[in-house]
Amino acid sequence: MAGFRDFLLRFRPVGSPGRAAPGGVPADRAAELAAELAPPLSHLEAAEAEARRIREEAARAAAAKRRDAERQAEAIVGQARARAGEVRAEAADRARRAAEAEAAELLATAERDAAATRARARARMPALLDRVARLVIEDIEASGPPVAGRAPARGADGGPPERGP
Repeated sequence: MAGFRDFLLRFRPVGSPGRAAPGGVPADRAAELAAELAPPLSHLEAAEAEARRIREEAARAAAAKRRDAERQAEAIVGQARARAGEVRAEAADRARRAAEAEAAELLATAERDAAATRARARARMPALLDRVARLVIEDIEASGPPVAGRAPARGADGGPPERGP
C-alpha cells in the first residue's frame, strides 16, 4: 500500500515554470492507480468472500433453528391435544360439583321453608278448627232441630235460612 508521502507526490508539479525542459517519459497513471489500488481491492475481495460465507452459515443456522422450532411447536400442540380431554373432564367435573352444591343448597332452603310452613300450619290449626267447629255449631243451632221426615229449611241461595233481627 502506498504511503502518505507517495500520495502527496502525485500532486507535485512535474516541472518548474519556465523554459521548456527536455522531454521525459510520460507517467502511466492507470498503472500507478492499479498498483496502488490492487492491495486494498484484494482485501476487499477477501472481505466479500468472508461476508458471503457468514451469510450462508447464518442462513443454514436459521433454517436449522426454524426446523427445531417447528418440531418443538408440533410437540407442544401434540401435548396440548393429548391433555385437552383431561382439561375438559376437569372443567366438567368442577362445573358438576358447583351445580351439585347449588342444588344441595336450594334443596336445603326448600326443606327449611317447607318445615317453617308445616310449623305455621300446626300452630294455626287448633284456632282454625275451633272456628270451623263454632261456625258448624252456629249453623246447626240456627236451623233448629230437624223434624223426622222433613228436610231442614234452606234459603234462596241453597244455604241456611237467613234470620232477621
